[in-house]
Amino acid sequence: MAKLNVVLYEPEIPSNTGNIGRTCLATGTRLHLIEPLGFKLNERAIKRSGMDYWDQVDVRTYINYEDFLDKNPGAKIYMASTKAKKLYTEADYEPDCYLMFGKESGGIPEEILLANQERAVRIPMLEGIRSLNLANSVAIVLYEALRHHHFEQMQLEGRLTKYEWL
Repeated sequence: MAKLNVVLYEPEIPSNTGNIGRTCLATGTRLHLIEPLGFKLNERAIKRSGMDYWDQVDVRTYINYEDFLDKNPGAKIYMASTKAKKLYTEADYEPDCYLMFGKESGGIPEEILLANQERAVRIPMLEGIRSLNLANSVAIVLYEALRHHHFEQMQLEGRLTKYEWL
């Protein structure tokens, strides 16, 4: 069974992290936050964007990148970056891999990317666009990784209401 992980490197905007937390909860994905954060985890904005689900999200925090690596030895980390050569659709996501995304204002530091080029992936965009919204980027890559594992344990049938769709 796939148990994926989303890693946010120094996230700055609470509403992005709240939205990502909600996506993680909906997909059974762990959320890892590498400090410093640009907000406090108890901020109203993060709870509002994560709605009333935030307390159910499997969130782990780390004081820095080295702390993250120490507490997750051998982690297979795919790093999302606009600088990567490989498309996110070309990666073979392992069942327990980590999908790492950088902070909104600067991405993942270049020295970390250079040390992990073989697992760096990018989302294609038109020329001249700096980047996509962080929460959108996480959703795009996470659902591709989930697709690789046939959306294990996720609801694949449509939900019908008492009005039944035609």
